[in-house]
Amino acid sequence: MTPFSQTASVCLLLASLVFSGCASYYDHYAVFPAANSQGEPRQVRLSWQTAEYPAWWIAQSEATPITVESQCSTRVWRLFDRTQEAFTSAGECGDGIRACGDPELDRGVSDTGEAMKDQSACMRVTSKSVDRIAALPAQFKLKVSCKPAEVSQPIGQESESTDYLRASVVPYVVHARKVARGGLNGGMPALEDSVCDKE
Repeated sequence: MTPFSQTASVCLLLASLVFSGCASYYDHYAVFPAANSQGEPRQVRLSWQTAEYPAWWIAQSEATPITVESQCSTRVWRLFDRTQEAFTSAGECGDGIRACGDPELDRGVSDTGEAMKDQSACMRVTSKSVDRIAALPAQFKLKVSCKPAEVSQPIGQESESTDYLRASVVPYVVHARKVARGGLNGGMPALEDSVCDKE
């Protein structure tokens, strides 16, 4: 076998491995009760997806940003890590897994009402040993350091809530569930909206 044919064989083998799918795909989510900035009881949902490769494979496991949603609110947060392309457009606000605040929408918990001078991390995973979403364990801590500048915004003659998870000095402990994507035991729970209609 010539060097060229050996190289071609290796390339074909690698291509077949890639196209046969070396990754395992998972959905991750957690739902827990908490309060928004107004002290109203709400369900909070975190969710993300991963593509996990075996240890011998050349690629690192990958993950989507973590989405954080609060019951009855239209405000959606996304936490990024340094490996994700969208991080650069999200703004630089420190290391680790975090979501940057928006000076027009958010206030630091110690602020007196003035706009944030620059972007800072409003939500952050506080683990010191994990800085990639793809490597998150089933249990981790989430620190919230901001509050909304306004808890609602007008929509025509009505208004919609833009409130979110209340800031706390003590991080929230998150217990996430991991399920194979498309599996029979999958399916992320919906946030019940009947409580929103009553308010």
